[in-house]
Amino acid sequence: MSRLQAEHLYKVFGRQPEDGVRKLEGGADRDELRAEGTTAAVIDASFTVEPGQIFVVMGLSGSGKSTLLRMLNGLLEPTAGRVMFDDQNLTALNPRDLRAVRSRKISMVFQHFALFPHRSVRDNAAYGLEVQGIEREERTRRANEALQLCGLGGWEDSWPDELSGGMQQRVGLARALATDADMLLMDESFSALDPLIRRDMQDQLLELQKTLKKTIVFITHDLNEAMRLGDQIAVMRDGRIVQTGTGEDILVRPANDYVRRFVEDVDRTRVLTAGSIMEKAKAGRTLDKSGDNDSASVTAETPVAELFGPLSDGSSEIEVTGENGELIGVVPRDRLLSVLAEDPRFDELEGGVPEPKDAKVVKSGA
Repeated sequence: MSRLQAEHLYKVFGRQPEDGVRKLEGGADRDELRAEGTTAAVIDASFTVEPGQIFVVMGLSGSGKSTLLRMLNGLLEPTAGRVMFDDQNLTALNPRDLRAVRSRKISMVFQHFALFPHRSVRDNAAYGLEVQGIEREERTRRANEALQLCGLGGWEDSWPDELSGGMQQRVGLARALATDADMLLMDESFSALDPLIRRDMQDQLLELQKTLKKTIVFITHDLNEAMRLGDQIAVMRDGRIVQTGTGEDILVRPANDYVRRFVEDVDRTRVLTAGSIMEKAKAGRTLDKSGDNDSASVTAETPVAELFGPLSDGSSEIEVTGENGELIGVVPRDRLLSVLAEDPRFDELEGGVPEPKDAKVVKSGA
């Protein structure tokens, strides 16, 4: 069962927003509506987020990604369309029920920390629980656990202004985790941080996700961050989702020239894996354990960037193994070099790149 479904969402600002939706459905574009004094922020956005998945919405400033996020938890009411969460129609809830969902099932992590300067780190982390009416002893315990998970053990009694920017953002993440919400919405949560701290926070999120397996919608304008974090990525432009897929799918099979230009500077060797570029093993061939055929061996999840070492040792090809250690394919030297050169013939080689259901995005070392 899908955890979250966005179905044909529109958000139009102006005097007659419903009329704007009808015009968009009839083929009008953003500029036509803008000339009439109406702004189309999100246009016909649909996607599905599975349980335990990090779904990244990526786009430049003004693409509509933050507006889209705020419709997912009811902070903004859609002009048209609906949001389904665990088979519950959030867009049909009354304000009281919607607040209950936001306080217990959906937590938000903001870009600018949103910490209370007069509250301790512990009390900031416990704030969502206080809103829920949880007893002090219980919310203290849960806040302490969340802070420990986020690497802030020992800082519970400190004040926000005693913490670095990265540590303050960890408090914001701990506050979201303390509520034990089913879904986290993260709006440019790491973009205000210095590059090294930002990478540390990405590492922290991926490490937490291994254990907690939250359903996360993550908004970013940074392509490398999207590729590193996202199980699925939606690319937005001018209010519309122009492509949805894995990082590998978007990188290798861009839907249009806009996406192609967007990803042209990405280091594909850090995103693609051995399993995504391999040729399927011929029928009857098994994994060579003797070393007689001059082959090295890696798993399907090994990043392409790590394949050049084995080939530099003189191997003519690399054997690729599956989850149970069985041979599932090979990466010949010329195929690997074509990826390194970003040769357009790569997409035409025998076997090509697997469909998205078979491909995996590397989430560490990207």
